[in-house]
Amino acid sequence: MGTIDLVKSAKNGVIAVGGTDCYYISFGTGTEPLIMLPGVGDGFKTAKGVAVPFALMYRAFARYFKVYVFSRRNGMPAGFTTADMADDLDEIMQRLGIGSAHVFGVSQGGMIAQQLAIRHPDRVKSLVLAVTASKPNDTMKTAIGTWLDMADRDDYRGIMVDTAERSYTGAYLRRGRIMNKALAFAKPKDYTRFKILAKSCLEHDVYDELDKIACPTLILGASRDKIVNAQASVDIHGKIAGSELFMYEGYSHGVYEQAKDFNDRVLAFLVDRLAQQGE
Repeated sequence: MGTIDLVKSAKNGVIAVGGTDCYYISFGTGTEPLIMLPGVGDGFKTAKGVAVPFALMYRAFARYFKVYVFSRRNGMPAGFTTADMADDLDEIMQRLGIGSAHVFGVSQGGMIAQQLAIRHPDRVKSLVLAVTASKPNDTMKTAIGTWLDMADRDDYRGIMVDTAERSYTGAYLRRGRIMNKALAFAKPKDYTRFKILAKSCLEHDVYDELDKIACPTLILGASRDKIVNAQASVDIHGKIAGSELFMYEGYSHGVYEQAKDFNDRVLAFLVDRLAQQGE
């Protein structure tokens, strides 16, 4: 797919959901829908207006799929849960005429993807769960608790620096420190949205329901994950029958940015699912 065609396919959108609305983007010329769900960073930066850079970043997916990236709804009430977010996604899919899709969730996006596959199984053709968890653990409580305390102190720079320290390894960590310090200048007006998303992670617990997930599932974890920990991926794999697990050794939570083969591995799994559908 040429760059011009790729850019032309990239669309920024907003859609009604739950009495309010949410931002989303789409790109690609494939006929099969692929839904990508980002993590709690959506609390600070939504999908609004980023269709072209996302399309260029994930151009390899655009050949095979019509890709959608959905933010959480605007104006979330206090206590909004990952189950509520999955129900929103079900409503959005209905409004857009997406009967079912392949779903790729990273971190909290993976939690929402789990909920969607459990609560609305007919919506999910296959599932990719990256550096995510099915229930709270001590590593999550420490990391998220630290960010919530910083948010209460209006310490956005602290959140960004701490996120880099927990997310990256090796030489990439130095790059991440610089990058996140630069991003810290875009300070949010308030932290309400971020805090709702962060707290929902600490309340997410579907471990005992994971065996309801029957679609093909790929789980990607990181051996040195300092946000959800490595065992979280192993635990999910143990509960979803027939799931595939790949652990990235020596990486932390930001493996999806740092490992050069990450997107290739995800795409290979998804394309294989397409081939199986066509048999």
